[in-house]
Amino acid sequence: MVKFTSREIRDIIISMLVIALVFAFAFSNKNLTLTISLFPITLIAVGLGFVLHELSHKLVAIKYGFWAEYRLWVEGLILALVTSYFGFVFAAPGAVYIHGEYIDKEQNGKISLAGPVTNIILALIFLALIPYVQGSLILSAITQLGFAINSFLAFFNLIPFAILDGAKIFRWNPLIWVIAILIAGSMTFYSMTGGL
Repeated sequence: MVKFTSREIRDIIISMLVIALVFAFAFSNKNLTLTISLFPITLIAVGLGFVLHELSHKLVAIKYGFWAEYRLWVEGLILALVTSYFGFVFAAPGAVYIHGEYIDKEQNGKISLAGPVTNIILALIFLALIPYVQGSLILSAITQLGFAINSFLAFFNLIPFAILDGAKIFRWNPLIWVIAILIAGSMTFYSMTGGL
């Protein structure tokens, strides 16, 4: 059964709001008025991707019988705020902490893969919606940003660096890691080169 502590709910909400804010600030080119205007858009496009990414880790961990809880990382939120001032965002607001008797490489790999796969699926949903919302400036911005950011979040999290999902997936199954990072990388490249 999936349970959320009050601390976990608080941490998720704070992380989601800060991440949406720093992306809005980075996209606004430090214009506070534009940041406020972009905030609802980034809350849906980025906040949704962040929350579902973390919840997918939690759900897969619980499926394997482990205890899992999201915890905010204050230093990561500060880092996101600082980097947004320079026009990019290093987003590491927190993580799902997993505890159990023994988590083998395959279980850890699958738990880790759940987050980036969730972002890939979200990105594809946003991409599929783009042609249907062309008449609305706001919905077009949400879908295009949703595709770009979720593609990037998947790609970034698949980098095989110690604390990121990619390292755990690579240790479990390098072939699955290659497939996932190629998909996320292609989608990120497509969004960055004006394919939309």
